[in-house]
Amino acid sequence: MKSLNDLLLNITVAIIDFIYRDLPIQRFWVLETIARAPYFAFLSVLHLRESLGLRTEAHYYLMKEHFAQTVNETEHLIEMESRGGSNRWIDRFFAYHLVIIYYWILVVYYSIAPISAYHLNAGIEFHATETYLDYFWDHPEDTKIAEIAVDEMNHYIELSRAMEMI
Repeated sequence: MKSLNDLLLNITVAIIDFIYRDLPIQRFWVLETIARAPYFAFLSVLHLRESLGLRTEAHYYLMKEHFAQTVNETEHLIEMESRGGSNRWIDRFFAYHLVIIYYWILVVYYSIAPISAYHLNAGIEFHATETYLDYFWDHPEDTKIAEIAVDEMNHYIELSRAMEMI
């Protein structure tokens, strides 16, 4: 599954990078819109499992962690909106449709293969870190972007820890 994850991630990244090659703030906004979906999906599945009496030792920790990640990604989204990232209707159309598809894919994926779902999302968070850092190297005065890059790397680390817990 990890090879499939890597393939899907590479294709998706190539498409988004191509579409938004000269529009970094719009790309960040699209990525942040999509970035919340995995955590919503993970929480949905964890809540369902809990409701069915299938709670594990890691359950409470994972729910807390994913909720915090959702809040943090929402803060990033608000930052990109304040920079005009969502001003174009085509970007909103693209992101909103992609996030619906991605959410439901991850609900199913996390339900049947949680480690693989975490692996996919960890790859996305690692890519997000690289994307923000690339922008930061060209705009060193933008310290908010550097803070977001650190957050994204922390999400990557947290997802790696979650994979070890399951």
